[in-house]
Amino acid sequence: MSSELSIQKCEACHVDAPRVTDEELAVLIKQIPDWVPQVRDGIMMLEREYKFKNYKLAWAFANKVSELAEEEFHHPAILLEWGKVTVTWWSHSIKGLHKNDFICAAKTDLLLNE
Repeated sequence: MSSELSIQKCEACHVDAPRVTDEELAVLIKQIPDWVPQVRDGIMMLEREYKFKNYKLAWAFANKVSELAEEEFHHPAILLEWGKVTVTWWSHSIKGLHKNDFICAAKTDLLLNE
C-alpha cells in the first residue's frame, strides 16, 4: 500500500527541529496503519514487525531497509530474527518523532512488495 508519505524525501533534522505533535501523530499514523507508536526511555518511536517464511527472506528485507536508510540518510534500529524483522524509526537528534520517521516507515512498507 502506497501513501502520500512514501513519495516524500526526508529533510535534514537538526537538534532544534520540532517533534511531531499529538495532532500531527494522529493524522500521520493513519497513513501507516501497521506501525505502532512506542515509548522507550521516554522517547517516542514507530515500530513494525514484518514476518517471513525463513531467515534468508528476513535477511534480504533487512538489507533493503539498510539501503533505504542510506538513501534517506536516516537510520532505524533493525532487529533480524529467524522469520522476522522488527524496524524501529525515530529521530535520534530530537529524541522523538519527526515527519522523516513517518516518511521512512511508509517507504519501508513499500519494500515488502519489491
